[in-house]
Amino acid sequence: MTNIENDTPVDDGANPEVEAATPAEGENEELAQLAEQVAALQQDLLYARAETQNVTRRKDKEIADAHAYAATKFARDILSVADNLGRALAALSEEQRADEAIKPLITGLEATERELLSVFERNGITRIAAIGLPLDPNQHQAMLEIPSDKTPGTIVQEMQAGYMLKDRLLRPAMVGVAKAG
Repeated sequence: MTNIENDTPVDDGANPEVEAATPAEGENEELAQLAEQVAALQQDLLYARAETQNVTRRKDKEIADAHAYAATKFARDILSVADNLGRALAALSEEQRADEAIKPLITGLEATERELLSVFERNGITRIAAIGLPLDPNQHQAMLEIPSDKTPGTIVQEMQAGYMLKDRLLRPAMVGVAKAG
């Protein structure tokens, strides 16, 4: 209330701030609903941030894998070249190796094989060990069973070398395993 003569407020004992501070029952429900909505939105925000971090981590891993394993197809293709070079050298007899006319050719083939294996090593391509080890289906492919005095399941023959590219299988080793009995 105001005094009409000078527009000064008159204290009539009623406090409008106190009345406004005590919300009605409907307002309490509305505040509770708003608080629930705020809590739900905060939770959604946390989930969205976590999902964003997961997507970022996944993207970074995919990029790193793409860089590390980009040459996988090329590496698989070049393995056949290494196999053929190794077979060519293995096919040479001692007489041929002793022949002075083709000795430079053999020396060149051996140097090429050494360089190819060096390139493999520099690029994380490693040969899978096989002979004398137990068959590991994650690295070896059993092609046949061979009667042997070795423990059954032990690799006794390697038909084709297997290779790993860093920690991934590039090509399994094709092997013969010892047969029981």
